[in-house]
Amino acid sequence: MAADMITSKSNHLASPALLRKIDQLREKNVGQHVPLPQLVVVGDQSSGKSSLLESLTGVPFPRDLELCTRYATQITSRRDPESRVDIKIIAGPHASDDHKRLVASYRPEIPPTEDFRSHLREILKEANARMGIRTDLASCEGTVFSEDILKIEICGPGEDYLTVIDVPGIFRNPSEGITTKADIQLVQNMVRGYIKHSRTIILAVLPSNVDIATQEILTMAEDFDKSGERTLGVLTKPDLVTEQSAQANICNLVLGKKRPLTLGYYIVRSRGADDADAFNLSEAENLFLKTPWNTLPKDRLGAVALKARLTELLGQITRKEFPELLKDVRKQLSDCQATMKELGPARQTEKEQRLFLSSLARRFQELVEAALTARYSSHDIFDEVEPRLITYVANLTETFGDDFARKAHLRHFETTESNEEEEDDESDKDVEDDLSEDANARERTILLEDIDLDEYGVLDNIISKDSGIENPRSGITSWTEKLYLQSRGVDLGIFGGTILSSAFREQSDKWPSMAKMYVSRVIVVIHRFMVIALDTLCADSCVREEIWASILDEVLTRYKAALHQATFLVSLERDKKPYTVNHYFNENLQIVRGNRKAAMLKAKSRQEIKRGFHNSAQVSDNLIVDLEDVRSTTKNKSNVDQVKEEIHDILWSYYKVARKRFVDNVYQQAVDHCLLTGPRSPLAVLTQEWVIELDSERLEMIAGESLLTKQQRLTLSNKIEDLEAASRILRR
Repeated sequence: MAADMITSKSNHLASPALLRKIDQLREKNVGQHVPLPQLVVVGDQSSGKSSLLESLTGVPFPRDLELCTRYATQITSRRDPESRVDIKIIAGPHASDDHKRLVASYRPEIPPTEDFRSHLREILKEANARMGIRTDLASCEGTVFSEDILKIEICGPGEDYLTVIDVPGIFRNPSEGITTKADIQLVQNMVRGYIKHSRTIILAVLPSNVDIATQEILTMAEDFDKSGERTLGVLTKPDLVTEQSAQANICNLVLGKKRPLTLGYYIVRSRGADDADAFNLSEAENLFLKTPWNTLPKDRLGAVALKARLTELLGQITRKEFPELLKDVRKQLSDCQATMKELGPARQTEKEQRLFLSSLARRFQELVEAALTARYSSHDIFDEVEPRLITYVANLTETFGDDFARKAHLRHFETTESNEEEEDDESDKDVEDDLSEDANARERTILLEDIDLDEYGVLDNIISKDSGIENPRSGITSWTEKLYLQSRGVDLGIFGGTILSSAFREQSDKWPSMAKMYVSRVIVVIHRFMVIALDTLCADSCVREEIWASILDEVLTRYKAALHQATFLVSLERDKKPYTVNHYFNENLQIVRGNRKAAMLKAKSRQEIKRGFHNSAQVSDNLIVDLEDVRSTTKNKSNVDQVKEEIHDILWSYYKVARKRFVDNVYQQAVDHCLLTGPRSPLAVLTQEWVIELDSERLEMIAGESLLTKQQRLTLSNKIEDLEAASRILRR
């Protein structure tokens, strides 16, 4: 609280209507959610709090042990044309519904012609009984203290607006058979709960006849008001201070020379335990006309001066804090409504539970659809990269295709002179060099680095984590020769079909592991998406756990089906006799044969000389060779050399066709059909159809609210009701 509160003038005071709103908020128990501007009277049991309250409000609280303060008491005086007294009990924040109804029905009728003070003892006894306070100290029935608040509102044409809250006095020693050590702590916690908020003015009641250094209430106040800006000291029982040194100490406190407080100290002479019932406050305050009290500022002496200051302070803090109070109410209401929305609708009946799960499944499928079509603007979940499912799959697939072109063959094929008709299939080493410099490939690699194959333990026995891929070896020529010599028959110029099958199977040795690794990474990306989507759509962790327990086996089965499909595709390519009707195979074969002859003739070629204008000689870019040189290329070549070249060229031509076919098939069948869009996709497990098929018992287990959720919903509902009421009050 700013220090300028002290110097604010009356034109900064809050209107009675504004102060009335704060009291209405307190009646609605809004103070348990949002700190309210208030004046709280605190002190020891024997500090003179009850007498001070009587001097300020005119309410003579009993001082006997049975009726001393055992709960917070709110005393409000309000100017009104009609004189009346309203007394009610405000149920504590943790009260049960039954207790709330019990105390709400307590509205004692006080005839306007009678002074309610004469009935106060009976009123307090009845209030204690309604709160469950022990009225017979010899009995063990009831509690000693209560969280309920007794509100006494005094209205009349001569009243000024003031509200003070009195809390039970602090005590240090339990009374046998009445209070316990636990009660000591309970009262201290109650006091702390009231004074900790920055919108509370602390009225620390300090008996003048006790050394202020021993007053625990000041120490407690300092814990929450370290600079002393919102603590006001009220010195009671000055008539009991007779020694001059003690009187000087009291004067030094008021003058700010000792243990200063920003709001300062006031001295009040109230009715004491030994004073007669006909105690006259004006006569008692004649004490302040005597030395040394008459040397102190008059505005710091007496109940009238204190009441005027308290009225001023309450108005100042209410006016100052009102905008922030309104903001706090709106924010907390918004936060509670958001939390309630996250909990979803109530799930008590079977119908409510099925509607809840059906809505959840529908929204999950909407996210799946958006994730598969890259409609990332449709939901905030896609603000993060991880849920962008189809983007990850596309990058994984492209990387898989690139890696397959560079590394899937066991040995490098021979490089021959490139031909423009070979499209992207230049020598494998050229492809590898191009890809290593490809900026897009590097960007894909960075994006895919966050795929953690160890993130989900449930996938450990399904996916492959072997990410290492060896580069192709050299020596394919000697390998094909050895393969032929170890498998040849008595054939002339040809080789048996089994040789090509063996060659292709060995050359594609890395296909199974690379395909499984690719599908495994797609599975991890899908599983991560499903986890994030469910976490986003369902705030209740218990419901999420039960959903996963219900669908996980089926989801894992579908993951396995995708891997089985990839394995099946590998088997089709590697375990069957190589065959294709794709014309691209023959084109490849003719190209590689032509390139081989061209490479052999290049050394014997020469540039063509053309005759131009006036028979001038011009050198052409075309290379020419003699027919005899062409014939000589077939000479001096053994049967083994001829066959091993044929094996290489046919294997190379077929491998290119099979590789591209396989990469496409793995994506289309194992990934797209089995994992993404097919009817048996793991993404299609959590659907509305799945919800419909749940039996009542399983439905209750999944969607039924836990006791914790029920309590959270009830607490939120009550808080929202209180805050909505507060919002209506503040808007009036």
